Amino acid sequence: MAGNDTDATSAGTAGLTDVATLRRRAREGIDQGAITPSYTADRDTVLRLLNEALATEWVCVLRYYRHYFSASGMFADAVKAEFLEHAQQELAHANMIAERIVQLGGEPDLDPSTLAARSHAEYRPGADLRDMVREDLVAERIAIDSYRGMINYIGDRDTTTKRLLESVLAQEEEHADDMKDLLDGWIGE
Repeated sequence: MAGNDTDATSAGTAGLTDVATLRRRAREGIDQGAITPSYTADRDTVLRLLNEALATEWVCVLRYYRHYFSASGMFADAVKAEFLEHAQQELAHANMIAERIVQLGGEPDLDPSTLAARSHAEYRPGADLRDMVREDLVAERIAIDSYRGMINYIGDRDTTTKRLLESVLAQEEEHADDMKDLLDGWIGE
């Protein structure tokens, strides 16, 4: 039954492709790299979404670094540490997303002239330390909804990208909690 793509090699594995077919398919389309016939997502759409996520992450990196370097006032040291940690984590997200784009045969779009326009989050510097925290919380909330939408769209058609986005989403939710905690605990103006 090696010629039937849906036949399993043993009982209890119905729905799995037989080994001979897997081997044959792996040799066909080898120029596609990690993209095999079992990849069912619309790759162009996934690449567009990932490049939008990449732009969003870079805008967040830049905003958090701006806030880190610009923060001043009585509470600045504690808040600056949070800004720096988040900037570094957003950069790690950007790197993972860029790597996934390449795995899918795309090109990471890091064109600085269009970065802000492609980002879901805005680059708002904030008027003072508290406003910086508020702007970061708003950006995290945008990222959370954005990633949730991408995850729902992708579903099980690209499980690797879905897992990557779920991992990023979990950290964005932590960032939002951190910023909310800072605002909730604010003393003074």
